[in-house]
Amino acid sequence: MSTTTQRFPFARLLVIAGAIFVSVSSEFLPTAILPEIALGLGVTEAQAGLLVTGFAITVVVTTAPLTALTSRLDRKWLLVGTLGIFAATNVIAGFAPDYWILLTARVIGGVAHGVFWAVTAPYAARLVKPSQVVRATSVTQAGGTLAFILGVPMGAVIGHAVGWRMSFIVMAGLIVAFAVLAALFLPPVDHRVRLATGEVPVVLRKDPTLPIMFMLCAAILLAVLGNNSFSTYVAPWLISVVGVEEGAVASVLFISGVCGAFGLVISGLVGDTKPYLALYVSLAAVALAYGGMAIWGPSGLVVLAPYIVMSIGFSVFPPLVQGLMMREVSPRLRDMAAAMMTTSFNIGIGVGALVGAGVISILSLEVLPWFAGGILALALMPVVAARRWTKRAPTMRARRLA
Repeated sequence: MSTTTQRFPFARLLVIAGAIFVSVSSEFLPTAILPEIALGLGVTEAQAGLLVTGFAITVVVTTAPLTALTSRLDRKWLLVGTLGIFAATNVIAGFAPDYWILLTARVIGGVAHGVFWAVTAPYAARLVKPSQVVRATSVTQAGGTLAFILGVPMGAVIGHAVGWRMSFIVMAGLIVAFAVLAALFLPPVDHRVRLATGEVPVVLRKDPTLPIMFMLCAAILLAVLGNNSFSTYVAPWLISVVGVEEGAVASVLFISGVCGAFGLVISGLVGDTKPYLALYVSLAAVALAYGGMAIWGPSGLVVLAPYIVMSIGFSVFPPLVQGLMMREVSPRLRDMAAAMMTTSFNIGIGVGALVGAGVISILSLEVLPWFAGGILALALMPVVAARRWTKRAPTMRARRLA
């Protein structure tokens, strides 16, 4: 059964983007209502912060094994099922009588989240031609960017106005809505890889594209680690180093989110034609921008120029690297590659926050952009290695792009 269409399936990809929007909004919702949760349940803000950390750790630990266990399940209904679990855990969170029930709901949500991400990127890739994979990924990843621009702030507004519990309930309703849309409008896809007549199956560890998967995952881990080591502490950096008023921090972060939308447009325009060049430029631009932020940080709002460059440059990276992964690896590796990408992203998020805290404690906030930029520069190395590997296998590349 063919799973691709002649026309670019923009509407179907928007449904997946919507599902990603509610998934990411749900993941980071506690960060928007952290003080209210802590006050309402009688815990410290540090304990409330574990609702995000526990979620991420669960994703790291469970994604790969659960992706393997669910490999035979229908992709469409697995996607819908994970959205159903998201909705249920948000309802439980909204009515949780104590902290531990809320944390348990978040952990269960983390289990579903990892499987969800392992499904969505390969699913989108199977809806389009190989030459459109990166563009398709850029469309679906718009949902993640929109979550930070609208989803998480919306949760904060609801939480401040009518209580943190209602934020979770409203989020559950939105998730149900997109689950219904996915059930109604997404087509089934055949994710099984069929051998040609006379073709002998090769064990996965001998797949010639396996090294590319590991190289791109290394790039993801380094880039996200470096960026998150700074972004976790961007608010205190803006206040203490740049001198931004506390009330204006939200406006600066909103500008960053809007810049992320421009980055998605850029990745969609150039991703299918020059993906490696675009990755080189985006990572180099972010590394240099961090250097500019380190130099001009104490100079006041002039630092917004490199900050905007950093925001646009890094927002190009996730859709590009995910689309490139789906294009470069063999079809039978796509689900495993998606699981490994999810794991790499979440390790980078968690370790980056810890490393950033260490840099601040041992050195200072002023040094943090230098450190982040250095790690982003290192992320270029595995991308270059992946490109060199594809050049060594022209027959593999020709088959992939056919």
